Amino acid sequence: MTSAALLPGWLDPATMIDGFGSWATLGVALIIFAECGLLLGFFLPGDTLLFLAGLLAASARTGGQGLHVPVAVLIAVLAVAAFVGNVVGYAIGRKVGPAVFTDRSRFLKREYVERAEAFFARYGRIAVVLARFVPVVRTLATVMAGVSRMNLRVYTLYSAIGGVLWVTAVTLAGYFLGRIPFVRDHIDLISVAAVLVVVVGLAVPAVSHLRRRRGRSPGSVA
Repeated sequence: MTSAALLPGWLDPATMIDGFGSWATLGVALIIFAECGLLLGFFLPGDTLLFLAGLLAASARTGGQGLHVPVAVLIAVLAVAAFVGNVVGYAIGRKVGPAVFTDRSRFLKREYVERAEAFFARYGRIAVVLARFVPVVRTLATVMAGVSRMNLRVYTLYSAIGGVLWVTAVTLAGYFLGRIPFVRDHIDLISVAAVLVVVVGLAVPAVSHLRRRRGRSPGSVA
């Protein structure tokens, strides 16, 4: 798989799952939690693990070796892990943000927090959902939502939606499409491409609407 090939052997998703043995489902859940909630977990291969977990669940269902757990239960456990990780990441950002982002800092300036606050105030809902599908971004977005003090109720709701959609989509992709070589080897790129399609699909009508509003401005010629 694209990103997994760049990781050291001990971070290889197949090696991880094999190492967990009979605790594989719990092990994958802990890694998903760490990637979503702990800032240092950005390097963990969440997409690939979800995809492989789905593939192994399908393999076990047909009598082969794999994860002997119903795919619905697998998705539920991993979705909860992602959601809890998101909430923990938000809490970390909210707690440490004021101390880390200061005017005296060379790289972590207070103005960056102000920009993040403006961004999440305007795009927070869709950003929290779509960030789940982009490696590294999902870890950073979770923490920055806390740093910018995005409304907790709004964040919790859309974080839950994003987490469930991400876990369900990638796990089921592995479950149903895991034996297709191209899909198996490029799941990270496919996830990012899907997000880009959604972003473009939202941006085109928004830009068109903005242009129409400008065209109807008082200064325009009828």
